[in-house]
Amino acid sequence: MTGDLRTWRERGLGRLVLDRPWALNALTHAMIGELLEVLVAWRDDDGVTGVVIEGSGDKAFSAGGDIQGLWQHGKRGDHAFGRAFWRDEYRLDRVVARYPKPFVALMDGIVMGGGVGVSAHGSHRIVTERSVVAMPEVSIGFLPDVGGTWILSRAPGRLGEYLAMTATRLGPADAIDAGFADRFMPSGALRETVRRLETHGTSAVDCLARTPPAGVLGPNLDEINETFSEPDGPAIVARLERSSSPWAREAVGAIRRHSPLSVTCALEAVRAARRLADLESCLAMEFRFAWRATQQTDFLEGIRAAIIDRDRRPRWRHARLEEVSPAEVAALFAHLGDEELDLEGDATR
Repeated sequence: MTGDLRTWRERGLGRLVLDRPWALNALTHAMIGELLEVLVAWRDDDGVTGVVIEGSGDKAFSAGGDIQGLWQHGKRGDHAFGRAFWRDEYRLDRVVARYPKPFVALMDGIVMGGGVGVSAHGSHRIVTERSVVAMPEVSIGFLPDVGGTWILSRAPGRLGEYLAMTATRLGPADAIDAGFADRFMPSGALRETVRRLETHGTSAVDCLARTPPAGVLGPNLDEINETFSEPDGPAIVARLERSSSPWAREAVGAIRRHSPLSVTCALEAVRAARRLADLESCLAMEFRFAWRATQQTDFLEGIRAAIIDRDRRPRWRHARLEEVSPAEVAALFAHLGDEELDLEGDATR
């Protein structure tokens, strides 16, 4: 074990703690491999009745994947590192989603990107007053992945397109409404929840769940649905720019800041996911983009601007959404032949 993941068994529960609080519990490739190994072992162990996963510290469940490591390898021309990372990460997300035992995620604090993958696909997803849930990938030149397109495509109305293109952060009520979580409780009740899980099973979750404070998306849902039903990114932006509402100004400002290529691909991915039959198909689609990400997208530049140099001045490949061609988008989602995502790899057998 790396020391970044703590695992143990206690009164029938398998316990997992992501333990990199200084990095907001971001997932390294090693942690992903360890999580896969442990979850597969517990899946087949009759002595484990369920799993609880949480993050260390009081700031984050997990803020995502270890993107600094992906940048370092990608800048050296080592594209195989990222491809192996995403392949194993998506296998892990699928194991979580298909877990045959209760999988309880304590989504306390920041839950973004890869953190969504190891929580929001579980059977019991608990948010607290400290939860901040988002798929912010377009801000660093990527797109919602880890099965995020599956969740977003099943969100009410056109909420999925809005969240994917703007990277909007959700509080607990809005996260539940969008399909990332299903229960709310005060953060102070989490320890009692775990204690009761040991003796009463998952009925403890319903017993301690509460009504969350009201969200902020509700008053704008009609406008979100109307605006994000436009046929493409430029049409969505044009409609936002015609609106006089503060919400619309904020949304279009966010879209204009993000990578035009990523925003366009995110919109395409969410709409394509709506036509797909299952999570596995969405993961395969996301992997096609990810496989090409360190060579053919804005991903490395986005990480440079946000994490490495922190100048917040990315030099995107395109200045505006209107410059992104359908052919470019189609090429990033083209089938990979022998490199297609294999979700039945050795780690998940």
